[in-house]
Amino acid sequence: MTNPRIGVYVCHCGTNIAGKVKVTDVVEHAKKQPNVVLAKEYKFMCSEPGQAMIVEDIKKEKLDRIIVAACSPLMHEKTFRKALEKAGINKYLFQMANIREHCSWVHEDGAAATEKAKALVTGAIYRAQYVEALNDREAPMNPATLIVGGGIAGIQAALDIADSGRQVYLVEKEPSIGGHMAQFDKTFPTLDCAACILTPKMVSIGQHPNITLLSYSEVEKIDGYVGNFKVGVRMKARYVDPKKCNGCGDCWQKCPAWRVEKPKGDKKVVHNALTLGPTKAIYMPTLQSVPNVPVIDKKSCIYFKNGKCKICVKACQKDAINHEMTDVVMDIDVGNIIVTTGFKTFDVSKMPQYGYGKLPNVISSIEFERMNCSSGATGGQVLCQNGEAPKSIAILHCIGSRDKEHHEYCSRVCCMYALKFAHLVKEKTGAQVYDFYIDMRAAGKGYEEFYNRLLEEGVRFIRGKAASVTDYAVFPEEEGKLIVRCEDTLVGKVRRIPVDMVVLCSALEANADAPEFARLLKLCQGKEGWFTEKHPKLAPVSTASDGIYIAGCCQGPKDIPDTVAQASAAAAQVLTAIAKGKVQIEGVGAEIIEEKCTGCKICNDMCPYKAIEFDAVKHKSKVNDALCKACGTCVAACPCGAIKAKHFTDEQIMHEIEGVLYDAKL
Repeated sequence: MTNPRIGVYVCHCGTNIAGKVKVTDVVEHAKKQPNVVLAKEYKFMCSEPGQAMIVEDIKKEKLDRIIVAACSPLMHEKTFRKALEKAGINKYLFQMANIREHCSWVHEDGAAATEKAKALVTGAIYRAQYVEALNDREAPMNPATLIVGGGIAGIQAALDIADSGRQVYLVEKEPSIGGHMAQFDKTFPTLDCAACILTPKMVSIGQHPNITLLSYSEVEKIDGYVGNFKVGVRMKARYVDPKKCNGCGDCWQKCPAWRVEKPKGDKKVVHNALTLGPTKAIYMPTLQSVPNVPVIDKKSCIYFKNGKCKICVKACQKDAINHEMTDVVMDIDVGNIIVTTGFKTFDVSKMPQYGYGKLPNVISSIEFERMNCSSGATGGQVLCQNGEAPKSIAILHCIGSRDKEHHEYCSRVCCMYALKFAHLVKEKTGAQVYDFYIDMRAAGKGYEEFYNRLLEEGVRFIRGKAASVTDYAVFPEEEGKLIVRCEDTLVGKVRRIPVDMVVLCSALEANADAPEFARLLKLCQGKEGWFTEKHPKLAPVSTASDGIYIAGCCQGPKDIPDTVAQASAAAAQVLTAIAKGKVQIEGVGAEIIEEKCTGCKICNDMCPYKAIEFDAVKHKSKVNDALCKACGTCVAACPCGAIKAKHFTDEQIMHEIEGVLYDAKL
């Protein structure tokens, strides 16, 4: 091999690097290393002048290896690779040394950080001499898209993509799309009717020629890679034929079996029927459900219990009821996947000090949401269990949020929906409202103004997290009341507040099946269970798995505007990929040397991306380049050294180690 001509560039990164590392010393050290033709420093190498400098030097000095000592390769490796391509040399002849995250940001001692930077640069120089030119490959892009989750995020993303003329498959595990938003009455801070702004979008989904809606269905397998995913979707049996049903409602009106406890007498009992649709064994989640087709709950249906009844069959004039229906598995091919599986609310019974499930009139936030809906059990009225309107209500913030025993994070929406609840109570009952908060977080557009509006409406705000809710009366005025005990930090006193109803503002948390779904799609999760984006700032909807995007609350707690914006961002990413018409596959990855492969299949089982297949004819393993992420697991696991990691060969790594250890004062 002829001696390479190496150019080294050390970035100041403003003061991020230069504030701790002596950049000039690193440059002088680099000049002394073998095959280094030139070494320079610049304040911002990622800037346009910095890249132009590299392009000019490559052409002028005939450089064939470039090293940039700067920040993380995750940030700017692609940036500098493009500069190499612009100069006419292979982009894989670039090497990056991370002296920001690995040196200046993690060391207090500037001298030691400088010596470490020298060692990392030397290692990059030694490695660069053995890197090879690689070629990217291409694969076709299927223009269809799968969206998993039919809440507002999934709906928005589906409409954005479908309106561009592309095919969309929208999978929702519930009988209807709409998600949590379909259960709300009003939205903060504008107090728009949730159904009024959501239902038109739901109807558009059901009627759109480019959208195939698969409700009451679940994704059970995913194979393939970006541009060419093969997905198996299980469509669960509704026991109602959607092609025949016209949504008339005769079936549930005459069904004798109740899915929830039947309300007693003429009173509108709040806790027993907190649903927004029919409460019989055959039901729809809401009266605005899309599709407008009911489903039979097998656990409640008399026929599935003892083989008798079938009153719904007799009531249906369209012969749409079929108790013999079975699940159907549908195979679909797509190029990209958007995950919008949403969240679940924290189980407030895990905090027994608040009396949920034990004391009457202690309800969760989602129950209060449904109570306020006109199609709910109380017709939109705020009522206690005795059927009377409360004269005083306590709203408790941060139940499960900002709590080391449960979730340390802020759920972002709790303060604002608590303010919305306070307004609705004032509007509908005129009751006295006590709002118990830790900190009022009203950071969105129009949020602070909404908070000030509630102050003017007479809501009493108490700064302090409630310690407990009991029904133990100490004073005469507390008889028959719920007692909220807390420390009011503004007045420095412990207070006892008697009220008729308590609303617990529960946290948003990751779905219980998120780990299983993460394994299915090869997604990463944070410690709290939320799906992790590729980069929190630069790639907020992309994931580590190419072709799979996330949007909405499956990525973390957020309000409706942020959810919709993120859904549109994910749709834009997908449309960009589709517009290219093909998938570019990097040259970096694993390569199996057939002459050495013994067919032991160890690599097949070890690969976390399932990128290695076994050829039964040749009795050899082979790598699917489109799936391989160059993690190196197979290379390390192969007992006979039959797998080569392109761009991370043993020779390259050993020489990099040699360079790091050479003259390093660590």
